[in-house]
Amino acid sequence: MIRAVAFDVGETLVRDDRYWASWADWLDAPRHTVAALVGAVVAQGRDNADALRLIRPDIDVAAEYAAREAAGRGEFLDESDLYPDVRPVLTALREQGVRVVIAGNQTTRAAELLRALDLPADVIATSGEWGVAKPAADFFARVVEAAGTAPDETLYVGDHPANDVAPARAAGLRTAHLRRGPWGHLWADTAEAAAADWRVDSLDDLVRIVTG
Repeated sequence: MIRAVAFDVGETLVRDDRYWASWADWLDAPRHTVAALVGAVVAQGRDNADALRLIRPDIDVAAEYAAREAAGRGEFLDESDLYPDVRPVLTALREQGVRVVIAGNQTTRAAELLRALDLPADVIATSGEWGVAKPAADFFARVVEAAGTAPDETLYVGDHPANDVAPARAAGLRTAHLRRGPWGHLWADTAEAAAADWRVDSLDDLVRIVTG
C-alpha cells in the first residue's frame, strides 16, 4: 500500500527551460548552446553545472549564482513553469489520503519559490536545505522521515534513473520512472529505468497506481 508519494522537482514537476535560459542570458551565451551542453554533460554522467564550465572554464558557479541574485536576475518560478498535470494530480493524491512530499536536488531559494506557489503538498524541501543531495542514501532517509511512512509505503517519482530510481530502491522505497524531459526520454529504455516498480508517461498514472 502506498501511503506517501514523493516527487523529484526538475523535469518532474517543473520545466527546466527558464533555469538554463537565465544562465545562458547571464553568461551572454546562446540559449541553444547552453541547453545542448547541459544535455551532453548529463548524458556523459557529469554534473549538469559542467555545462557552464565548458562555456567559461574559470567560472565559480556559486559566486556567479550569488551575483545573479544580487543583480535581481536570480532563480524564478511561477505557475507557467509547472507541468499541467502537477496541481490536479497532487490534489487528487491528497484527496485519497496520500501524503505528498516534494523533495529534489535544488537550492534553498528554489524551495522558497516552490512554497510560494502554494502547491498541494504536505512537505516541500530541497537538497540545499537538507545539506545532502541525491543520490546519497541520507537524502532518501530524509524523504522517508518527511513522509512519515515506512520506506516500502513511500513512492518516489522522478525522471533520472541514476539519481531517482536506483538510490530510492536501494533505500527501500517504491519507485516510478517518469518519461518526461531530456533525461526521462534519454534513459527511458535502459535497464536502470526498467528497474523501477512503475514506468509512467504522465503523473496522471500515479492516481491509478495508488488507488489500484
